[in-house]
Parts: sequence; structure tokens; C-alpha cells
Amino acid sequence: MTAVLAFLLIGRPLDPLTDSSPPVEELAVETVDLTPGMISLGIRADGSQALTLAQVQVDGAWRIFTVTPSPTLGRLNSARVDIPYPWIEGETHHILLLTSTGVSFEHTIDVAVPRPERDGANLLRLGLVGVLLGIVPVAIGLLAYPAIRAARPDALRFMLALTIGLLLFLFIDTLGEGLELGAETLGRLRGTSVVWISMAVTAIALLAVGRRGGKAPEGRGLAFFIALGIGLHNLGEGLVVGAALATGAAALASFLVVGFVVHNVTEGIGIAAPLATGKRPPMTTFFGLAALAGFPAIAGVLLGTGAINPYWAALAFGVGAGAILQVIIEVAAFMTRQGGSGRLLAPTGAAGVVTGLVVMYATALLV
Repeated sequence: MTAVLAFLLIGRPLDPLTDSSPPVEELAVETVDLTPGMISLGIRADGSQALTLAQVQVDGAWRIFTVTPSPTLGRLNSARVDIPYPWIEGETHHILLLTSTGVSFEHTIDVAVPRPERDGANLLRLGLVGVLLGIVPVAIGLLAYPAIRAARPDALRFMLALTIGLLLFLFIDTLGEGLELGAETLGRLRGTSVVWISMAVTAIALLAVGRRGGKAPEGRGLAFFIALGIGLHNLGEGLVVGAALATGAAALASFLVVGFVVHNVTEGIGIAAPLATGKRPPMTTFFGLAALAGFPAIAGVLLGTGAINPYWAALAFGVGAGAILQVIIEVAAFMTRQGGSGRLLAPTGAAGVVTGLVVMYATALLV
């Protein structure tokens, strides 16, 4: 088998059959960076042979440009294209990239705005946005712990089922975002497959870690994994808000933050639910869980305002989906151990799951 693969890859016996065929070329614009008088594109190429960028057109006019490191790109190679152009802030600009074989690729800058400066004041503002987006609402949701702990067993089972509903919505939402970004990558990179694979690997790895020693997580351990899964989801929310700020949509970013804050309060309630099944934890536990679930939102906002590659963003969403899937499995298993195999499907459990889905969907409408 090894010899056959080596012969096909090194000897390339099929090349003569395609020498007379036109080359297959693919090019993706992964990042856009605007500075005064300059448009910089991060591009990646693929195809049956090396691709050479020959001409660049902006708003219908051919422009001079430079490519670093080279205008000729091999398979999956990347480069930066710098185009001197007096772009206008707030306007839409259309770019056409033409290869040496005459194949054209189009890209549209919907709203031209410079990338936010990375000075101390702006970093502080972005950090505060992340705090409001992630830490504050989760902490507010955790304040429901005393009421959850004082609830009757049926009400507690309802809250655990509600947690599954919340997480199920987050799983679907995170997975959808990842697949959408994965579809924007080059075909050879298999962006959508990467999302599925990273989701599966993350879920399996976290299940193995959580069940080391043959014991499934409960109480604080289960709350830790819930906070971890929610934190990775909040990383994605931070990316969305940061991207809105990077494209000049400050009003949209503000609206997103308000919606996510309301949306994320319910996540804190989901973290608090398993804590009510054991001994009362110290206050440091609540601070730690709020930080674990909320701090990734800060990192997401900072990354989102930069030029982030869709491939890596899709990978991040895949990891987040895997973490959330692991938590869903563990919470469902915990409910089964607590109340029998039919407890989750009993009216109380089913009502909790449905309520969680409805609540998350309703609050998501604010985003």
C-alpha cells in the first residue's frame, strides 16, 4: 500500500493525462485590512498547478499592486496583496483578481472602515465589551443558585432538564456558525469537515478527561464542564461582536452586546443547576466558573476586531460545539443516574428541555 501511494504521489503517472487540460484554479480572500490609501488582502490559492496573480481591478479600474512574498502561489500557499487605492470610509468597494490564465475572482468590501487601532485605550474598551458580553451576564445567572438549591426535587430536575435545553440550542447555534464559516474556505481545506472532526475529537477528549478513574463528573465537576463549554461558545459570540466593530458597524455591535447579555444570563442559570445537587460550594467556585464561562468572550472580541482567518474561526466553533456536546451527554447521564432511565423523558424532564430551547430561541431573537 505504501509503495502504491509513493508511486502515485512521487511518480505522478496521471499527469500526462491532464497536461493538455486547462488548469483548475481556486482563490479565496481570507482577510481584508484597510489603512489610509491602501487595501491589503490576505489570499490563499489552490489548483492543479501554481497560480499567478496578474492583474487587480478595484471599482472597475485596473490598479498597480504588490504581492508578498510572490505573485505566484502554489497549492494552499498564502500571500498578502497590497493595493494603493483611495478607498472611502463607509463606502462599498468591488475587487476583481485576475490570474495569468484569465480566470477572475471577485470580492466585495461591503463597508470600508479601517481596523481599530490596538492602543491601550481601545484595548481597554474592547476588554470591557468582552466583560459585559461574557462575565457579567453569567455572574447574574449564577445568582439564581440559592433559589435553585431551595427548590423541591421535581423543580431541580426541571432545572437540570432546562440546562440540557439551553445547551442543545447553543450546540446547534455553534455548529451552524462553524459550518457557515467552513464553507467560506478553500475546498481542499475541507472547512466543513474540519468543524465536524474538531467537534467529535473535542467531545471524545473531554468525555475521557471527565470520566478518568471511571467516575462521571457531578456537582462542581459537572458545573466546571458546563462553564467550559459555554465559555468556548462565548468565544464565538465575541468573534461576531468583534467582527461587527471591525467593519464599522458600531450600532450593530451595540445591539449584539445587548442581545447576548440577555441571552447569556440563562447560561449562568445552567451552570448553577448542578451545583445545587451537592454541598454548597465556596464563593471562589462561583467566581471561577463565571471567569471560565466569561473570559473567552474577551478573547473573542479582541480576535474578531483583527483579520481572523475563516478556517481558524471555523475550527474554534467546532471545538466549542464539541465541548457543549460533551456537557449535554454528561448532564443527561447525571439525570439518568439521579432518577432512573426514564426521568429525562418524563413530563418534567421533557418540559425542561423544551422550555430551555424556547427561552434560548426567544432571547436569541434580540441579537
